[in-house]
Amino acid sequence: MIRHFLALLLFTLGAVSTHAQPSLPSSFQAKTIHSPEGADIFVRWGGTGPVVVLIHGYAENSDSWAPLAADLMKDHTVVVPDLRGIGRSSKPADGYDKKTQAKDMRAVVTSLGYDKTFVVAHDIGNMVAYAYAAIYPDKVERLVVMDAPIPGIDPWSEILQNPGVWHFNFHGPDAERLVAGRERIYFDRIWNDFTADPGKPDEDTRNFFAATYAQPGGMRAGFAQFTAFSQDAKDNKVFEQTKLTMPVMAVGGEKSFGPLQAVIMRHVATNVQEEVVAGSGHWLMEEKPDYTVALIRKFLDGPVVAHSAGSASGDSTEERLIPAEYKFPQVGNPGTGSSGVGGIQTVVLKGNPDQAGIYTTMLRVPAHTQIAAHSHRDDRVATVISGTWHIGYGDRFDEAKLKALPAGSFYTEPPSRNHFATTGDEPVVVQITGFGPSSTEYVDATQDPRKSVRSN
Repeated sequence: MIRHFLALLLFTLGAVSTHAQPSLPSSFQAKTIHSPEGADIFVRWGGTGPVVVLIHGYAENSDSWAPLAADLMKDHTVVVPDLRGIGRSSKPADGYDKKTQAKDMRAVVTSLGYDKTFVVAHDIGNMVAYAYAAIYPDKVERLVVMDAPIPGIDPWSEILQNPGVWHFNFHGPDAERLVAGRERIYFDRIWNDFTADPGKPDEDTRNFFAATYAQPGGMRAGFAQFTAFSQDAKDNKVFEQTKLTMPVMAVGGEKSFGPLQAVIMRHVATNVQEEVVAGSGHWLMEEKPDYTVALIRKFLDGPVVAHSAGSASGDSTEERLIPAEYKFPQVGNPGTGSSGVGGIQTVVLKGNPDQAGIYTTMLRVPAHTQIAAHSHRDDRVATVISGTWHIGYGDRFDEAKLKALPAGSFYTEPPSRNHFATTGDEPVVVQITGFGPSSTEYVDATQDPRKSVRSN
């Protein structure tokens, strides 16, 4: 009986330990893809929907993305490679500059049959992701970078002078000899220096990651990521001359890079959204996984919002867009202030409907779309840009009260005034301006499409 109890206890402890170790969903497929740049890249992928590539950082491998991958796979295709030299990817003698590794990532994407993707990155992954976005700007829908500098991009020189980044210059054969057999001690120093919670990453996570770098050639390849920084800085100075135009979300841990992440990215991109994860250090997936996952999902799935970096004249409100420059998202995501009907695509041209102040949105409504009676809390005016929009006022949908508004027409949505609308045989594009925060309230709650989506 005692022996049975002890066996059960050991099994339970083992199960807890395994569960605590980070791991991508077991349903993911796996393969090794040869990069023309001279590396074999191990990649796992799963889910269905828009493609998201997750690029991990140093002191970790692709399993660090476990919380985000498990969430996104519900409605996205998630692609998670190990960088060259890390995890189960090969460990070639060279090629650790981030420009070359960006080409590794492109080989992974195209070999799996994909083209345009979202890209989410952390730590060293930021540097690879920036190079990827700079080399293949038309292949990146949106970019998320989290808590790490970009070599050569201000304030890079000041960052290098900070004693906290001692490990940037700790590499070479002697460093390999010093760390051999002591990988956990070395990584503990890095994990502890950059966490806001001494218990994160936890013991099982630390042991797991340290063991991956303890593999033959692992530390040599890991150190090579830093050895390449001087070349990365040269490459990035060239990349910086052409700004990224896709939406970028720059995320910093409050106890680590904080708002500095956005400062860095505004040097290289024109549309940067700043986010700071309160109470977190550098290890966002380990310290604040739920909040960080929700933040990333909202950015990937939400309407495009323009975050201007300012103009030469100092007026950050200057915007001039032709119709071809309206960047509607690939999938429907109505956003705040819309009716919430699936299939409607929204781009935010100015301001933020979730916050106080003036905002302007543009909606693309599919053909044969009917919207039940609803209202918005704020006072709104609208112009029909293309197609014919049929709109009426009242507490229920009534075709007799609809008025056909062709392109160029103007109408109003007074605060809390119920209205309804429909499209005919063609899609309609409508531009709406209001004073946020906005909202949407349906007269009949059972006709609210957002509730039916949540219930499903």
